[in-house]
Amino acid sequence: MDGVEWRRDKWNAVAKIWFYINEFVGSHLANIPIADHPEIAKHLRRHGCNSAQVIPYGSARVETADVGAVEAMGLSPANYLISIARIEPENSILEIVSAFASKPRDIKLVVLGNFRQGNAYHEEIKATATKNVIFPGAIYDKSTVEALRVHALAYMHGHQVGGTNPSLVEALGTGSAVIAHDNRFNRWVAGEGQFYFNDTADLERIIDAADAGTLGVGAARLRATSRHAEAFTFNDVHRSYELLLEKLL
Repeated sequence: MDGVEWRRDKWNAVAKIWFYINEFVGSHLANIPIADHPEIAKHLRRHGCNSAQVIPYGSARVETADVGAVEAMGLSPANYLISIARIEPENSILEIVSAFASKPRDIKLVVLGNFRQGNAYHEEIKATATKNVIFPGAIYDKSTVEALRVHALAYMHGHQVGGTNPSLVEALGTGSAVIAHDNRFNRWVAGEGQFYFNDTADLERIIDAADAGTLGVGAARLRATSRHAEAFTFNDVHRSYELLLEKLL
């Protein structure tokens, strides 16, 4: 059972009804529904499903990465922020770009994701950006994405809905400091010691501190690594599935 899909703004009424039906039926027909986040398990209990098992997504621990891929994009290590997400309103991409572009910056912002011509939201984001905002499109090469995460000053995560987001877990796995939208999903995943925002004004203050070198990303990196080891290693995730399957069999 993934994020609460029927609540996403991108779907029309018919699609939302279809996703809601799937969520309700799936939670009751499964031998044991698996929720990727405690809040998703709590959500399923509203349907009368009290048997959900929480097993989050996992990711590899990445400690080093070739800086060449970063430099090839005209970037310097620890001198840019990065966002990796679908370009949708619920992922706060416009808020991230607006806060960053509110004043001149010494650092850069890299926004990974597919932008479509003719999409009003996508065009508004690009119109808001300054020259220090880079739009390289979607990058699917694993080593390049890992390098961009490892060498970034901080990872920006604007997701407002959903459970355990794999991109956020991967950011923790690279020891990234995290700047995230403040909600119960992101708080549980990233944990304490990271930086959370509720609106553009909050986000602007955090980016100001990052730009000035006063954000405290060193401590946040250590907390990210600790949180990943605590809850999101592949070994622990796979062991949880193994124990559950042994129980069912």
